[in-house]
Amino acid sequence: MGVPAFFRWLSRKYPSIIVHCLEEKSKECNGVRIPVDTSKPNPNEVEFDNLYLDMNGIIHPCTHPEDKPAPKNEDEMMVAIFEYIDRLFNIIRPRRVLYMAIDGVAPRAKMNQQRSRRFRASKEGAELVEEKQKMREEIIQRGGYLPPDEIKERFDSNCITPGTEFMDNLAKCLRYYVADRLSNDPGWRNITVFLSDASVPGEGEHKIMDFIRRQRAQPHHDPNTHHCLCGADADLIMLGLATHEPNFTIIREEFKPNKPRPCALCGQIGHEIKDCQGMPREKQGQHDEFADNIPVSEQEFIFIRLSVLREYLERELTMASLPFPFDFERSVDDWVFMCFFVGNDFLPHLPSLEIREGAIDRLVGIYKDVVHKTGGYLTESGFVNLERVELIMQAVGVAEDNIFKKRKDDDESFKRRMKDKKKRMKMQQQHQQPSFMLSGQFAPQALGGRDRPGAVQNARHTAYDMRMQATNQHNMDAAQSLKASIKNGNKSSGGNDGVDGRGVKRKAEDSDDEPEPEDNVRLWEDGWKQRYYKTKFDVDVSDESFRRKVVKSYVEGLCWVLRYYYQGCASWKWYFPFHYAPFASDFKDIKDLCKDFEKGTKPFKPLEQLMSVFPAASGNFLPETWRALMTDPDSQIIDFYPDDFAIDLNGKKYAWQGVALLPFVDERRLRAALAEVYPNLTAEEIKRNSLGSDIMFVEKSHPLCDFIHELYRSESHEGTQIPAELCHGIQGTLNLDEEPILPDKPVESPIPLLRDLAQNSAIGIKFQDPQFDDDFVFKAVLLAGAKLAAKVLKPGDWERSSNGPWRPQLGFNPNRQQVHLDQSAFRALGHHANRNQGGGGQYSQGPPGGHHRGGQYSNAPPPGSYHQGNFRSHHRDSRQSFPPQHSRQHGFPQPPPPSNPPLFPRPPYGGGQGWDRAMQSQGAAFQHNAQRGSGGHHGGHGGYQQQDRRDNRHDDQRDDRRQQQGYNQGRNYGLPPPARRYQWS
Repeated sequence: MGVPAFFRWLSRKYPSIIVHCLEEKSKECNGVRIPVDTSKPNPNEVEFDNLYLDMNGIIHPCTHPEDKPAPKNEDEMMVAIFEYIDRLFNIIRPRRVLYMAIDGVAPRAKMNQQRSRRFRASKEGAELVEEKQKMREEIIQRGGYLPPDEIKERFDSNCITPGTEFMDNLAKCLRYYVADRLSNDPGWRNITVFLSDASVPGEGEHKIMDFIRRQRAQPHHDPNTHHCLCGADADLIMLGLATHEPNFTIIREEFKPNKPRPCALCGQIGHEIKDCQGMPREKQGQHDEFADNIPVSEQEFIFIRLSVLREYLERELTMASLPFPFDFERSVDDWVFMCFFVGNDFLPHLPSLEIREGAIDRLVGIYKDVVHKTGGYLTESGFVNLERVELIMQAVGVAEDNIFKKRKDDDESFKRRMKDKKKRMKMQQQHQQPSFMLSGQFAPQALGGRDRPGAVQNARHTAYDMRMQATNQHNMDAAQSLKASIKNGNKSSGGNDGVDGRGVKRKAEDSDDEPEPEDNVRLWEDGWKQRYYKTKFDVDVSDESFRRKVVKSYVEGLCWVLRYYYQGCASWKWYFPFHYAPFASDFKDIKDLCKDFEKGTKPFKPLEQLMSVFPAASGNFLPETWRALMTDPDSQIIDFYPDDFAIDLNGKKYAWQGVALLPFVDERRLRAALAEVYPNLTAEEIKRNSLGSDIMFVEKSHPLCDFIHELYRSESHEGTQIPAELCHGIQGTLNLDEEPILPDKPVESPIPLLRDLAQNSAIGIKFQDPQFDDDFVFKAVLLAGAKLAAKVLKPGDWERSSNGPWRPQLGFNPNRQQVHLDQSAFRALGHHANRNQGGGGQYSQGPPGGHHRGGQYSNAPPPGSYHQGNFRSHHRDSRQSFPPQHSRQHGFPQPPPPSNPPLFPRPPYGGGQGWDRAMQSQGAAFQHNAQRGSGGHHGGHGGYQQQDRRDNRHDDQRDDRRQQQGYNQGRNYGLPPPARRYQWS
């Protein structure tokens, strides 16, 4: 669900919910990659039972990544998806269930947003091609250099929609992938895998929630199951809270802003396409060996602990002196409901509620003030009490006028600050630039350059030439400026205004102020409601019946969304039929505005959804006769597919934040038009247009395998219930698959890059969730026997959200020792690095036997200064002489056991002993330096544990006098640990 800035607000307000993932890396031996054994304990010191993958959050970054080169073809995309799943499985290591859910056909309420996204993507792609062609022509006319324009078919991400050939192929590839991992990976051996592909209706995350809800309602469900859900959408946090499972964690990619992206025109990094100058590419590396490489860093993952978020909310939502008993679970449901007002995928947010302006805090404050009057909670198990919600809305409506005025004041203040900042930066740049550029032997030269200019023969003449060159340049600039002003002046003199002698107005691109989009509503001025309804809806504010209609639709939307989160889809046909939301002050007498939703509705078929959400430019994914309905001028639904459309910024700054003003699809007209082309579908297209079911996979050593195998042998065509004791209490109905994967039967690879699976150990069968009556209500409560997670927040954690330093936690163990360096250690590292300029970096691998140029953790031999004096190396003794544990005060954590590979693998050098040899040398050098610095008293102590403060002060005084001596001489620093997460440069 798109809730802009929700996760940023949540992580800043409740920082302790974030935990950084620890990931064990695969090893490489003699050129052979050794995969991680995922059957071993989780390095994050927590064991997960179930892992759920919202697959669309994996498919998109793997098929069209933003921070690395895109895959060359569809086969590489599939392999990238497999590797992404492998990495997540390595981090989580589920012990019971892996559930992979791909977005299927969505409800109509969601289709409106999907339609907007796909039309935008098509329009932006066409505009990018046009802009690239225009910029290319301009740069070539100026004599710039650009690489040849490759004729490459652009990957249309719109194909990641149910019903396309791409999604059908993805389902086949994932079936092969699951069979391969179950057969060959020991970590997969005992788990149950569910694959819900794009043929199964429903959004991926909601199919996962439906699975959890229905399993919770079974008598054999384990109430202490530890769930982990992977996805980047903000609504996953609300969905996780809505399950009321005490152990629920979300894993997502860590967002790192301002990642460098290559220019779409020249491929270089450091500028956008609009700023491209067509300059030749600079050499990358000494021999241009990095010419085709985009600097990328592996994406890291973070955990969001909903159990800790529940601790925060319990403190924030607890209210005393209530006229009814306080129920924390009910208050959590009310908090989730109030978050819908700031944005979701199904309703536009209210104009007066912006999450960046503290809208959720405002709603919580109003909620706690009003709840005494309401006499109860706002929601119960997904059903809304509208009479109580109206009190909240009226309280927001009273403050709307002040909210709009404050928003304008804050915006103006922000613009002033940005303008002042630009002026300061421009002044700094002007002061930093020299009045003339030195030349000759005084000119700036690149480090390590070979072609250095010769010595100046006559310094006085050379200095005169440089000054004259600068003067001539200033004269040329002044002449060009004069010509430009005369030219502009002549143009302006032709008119009646602009000739008052005060100069010519600067162009927009020369101004410090960015052009502001026109805002005709002006919410900060009186009469804002009249202007809003006239501008957005083209009706007068006095039209009470129309305003009532908008409010009624919005209230229905609130009820539909909450029901969707807690009970499942209440109606596949309902949608909000407007582009804009009403004001909070319009919510009057809403108690009876939402009765109930139409029952028995069915989802669209996949090809019908494609016709509802695709622009004409993506019609190549549809059958030919269906495609003609998008482009034929005589088509009865041609108005559904405009070539161009307006985007209303609606008070925002960027186009992607605006509202795409697209016509809504009329379902009756669409079905009438499609009825004429349905007979033209081929057998393959008919298959892609049908709705499918989930597939369950197990390995043949799983207790359920024999039961499934017997169903295939008996050719049972009736649904069979799963015995709960065979599959961790999971229940459902099994039906035979038409194209099953069976044990000891080969599985053909759909990807030419990968081998066929000759020895298959997996078996697959259709699975259906337990079914309930239409009027059944899933209770939003903690289950009996559920054990709440141990409290982790301390009194100081409540203040971290407002001020003070905060350090992210690694893994689920709060006592994990982390690396820490104080200022003296950084001085020592800086001194050592400066002494070895011109060599490798911190983790460089110097040549064996060559001059030492590496940093502290390089694989090169230690510097010669380590071997001064009467030093004798005893590797084994030196390694045993140090205590293996280091407290946080000491500065370094306990070195990891050999089974955990370091973050940066280090190939061996010399005789092949590799990292062990380097560590032995460093250990001996540490002992030697400690003995020399302290007279041998404290030879074994690590960290910053000085025995004598006078020695420490004395060492600091001697630091400047020992610039040429070895690293760590005279200091009691601990043995550096093998590098893991942190890097120091």
